[in-house]
Parts: sequence; C-alpha cells; structure tokens
Amino acid sequence: MTGGRGDKGSGRAMKAPGGVTKGHLLLRLLVLLLALAVWQVAAQAHGSVYFPPPGRIAHRAYELWFSGPVRHLFLTGAAVQDVLPSLGRMAAGFGIAVVAGTALGVAVGRSRRAYALCNPVLQFARAVPPPALVPVFVVVLDFGTSMQIASIAFSAVWPVLVNTAEGVRNTDPLRLDVAAVLHLNPLERLRFLLLPSALPRIFAGLRLSLSLALVLMVFSELLPGTADGIGYTLTDAQSRSDLLTVWAALLLLGVLGYLLNTALLAVERRLVGRGGTA
Repeated sequence: MTGGRGDKGSGRAMKAPGGVTKGHLLLRLLVLLLALAVWQVAAQAHGSVYFPPPGRIAHRAYELWFSGPVRHLFLTGAAVQDVLPSLGRMAAGFGIAVVAGTALGVAVGRSRRAYALCNPVLQFARAVPPPALVPVFVVVLDFGTSMQIASIAFSAVWPVLVNTAEGVRNTDPLRLDVAAVLHLNPLERLRFLLLPSALPRIFAGLRLSLSLALVLMVFSELLPGTADGIGYTLTDAQSRSDLLTVWAALLLLGVLGYLLNTALLAVERRLVGRGGTA
C-alpha cells in the first residue's frame, strides 16, 4: 500500500505547474530547438534576403522592441508605439466580445424558443469570414480606433455567444430539477448551476475568439489611416523592403499569440479544474 502511494506521489512530482509532465516539456523544447536548427541551416545554405535565419530575426526583434532601459521594463520607444496600441485595441475588442457573448449566450441558451429562433442567425454570422466585415465597419465608423475595436469585437463575439448558449442548453436536467426543488432564484441558478456547467464550452469559445481577435487586430491595422501598431509596422516595413523587420513582426505576433493562449489556458485550468496543454 505504501509503495502504491509513493508511486502516485512520484508521479505527481513529475508534473509541471501547468499540469504537463516535465518530460513532455523537455520534448517540446527539443522539438522547438530542432526546428530552429533546421531553419538556421536551411536559411544559411539558401543565402537569400527573403529567407533570413532565425538568429538574425530574433536579434532584429530585440533591437526594435526589447533593448530599452531597465526602468522601462526593457521596452523601447518602438515597442510603446507598435506593440502597446495593438494590445490595447485587441484587449478592448476581446473584452467587449467576452462580456456581450457570455451575457447573450446565457440569455439565448436558457430558452429553447429563443435558441431555435436565433440559431440560424448565429450560425450565419459565425460563418462570415471576419476580414470581410472590416470594409463594412470602415463605411459605418470610418478609419480609426473605433472601427478597429468594433471589428474585433463583432468578429470575436460569435464563438463566445454560440458556445455559451450550447453550454447552457446542455446543463444536466437533473441539476435543474434539484435547483427547482431547492427554490433557487434566477441569479443563484446562473451563478451556481448554469455558468459552472457551461464553463468548458465558454472557454472553448474564448480560445477561438482570442485567435480571431489577434487576426482582426493585425488586419485592421493594415488599412490606410493607421499610424501605429504591429500591422502598421508590417506594411511600413514592406513598403521600405525591410524584410528583416517584416519577419521580426511575424515572430512577435507568433510569440504574442502563444503567450496569450497559454495565459487563457492557465485561467481555464484554475476555473474549470481540468488539465490541458498550451
């Protein structure tokens, strides 16, 4: 019996804080290093300015955005001008999508009749490619921050709304009967029954919405009238044939997407109480 408990304890000790085994983390790191090594060798062998090695790209990103003084958290002036405005727009649009999508999803999911009536509209809106809607927002709101935030929020709201509605609809009927027997009021049902039951589906929608928000953030900054942001940096560098900066911006977007997704997964593990990988 003691040996069995010891085996379980040692298994738990091999877990990393995120719920992933240390061996798995080392394997991930090994695959990443191998991919970078292959890229480095291939780029050096090709010798083209269109395909720079990852070492030069990382050094360019460091020079542009992360070589500032310590008192500014190593951020340069370019980082303040390029990265922070993009993250601010994305955070605003994503936050609006989360609040609106969750609230509307709960309202639609609690009523079978409302869900049946709204479902065709929801499925149609979710199927429209998000970048195709940006010209509509340009016509309605003109170029500027309001248009960018609105396009991000409108495109990112649908996965949250649909998944929240589905999660609420799939609440265990037995739990609903117990809530009726206990005479829980609507707010108590929402807090202790509906939202906890729908959380896995809500976070599935949040992950998809986060990806859409990142895509729309960049796309909206590629349009005329934008004077800052990562998307603006991409178009400006392309117009100057500064391909190394283009690659550095792409690298930055990939790192930001990975870090944001990892943070969202960490929140999901804490609230939902289930494992997962970044």
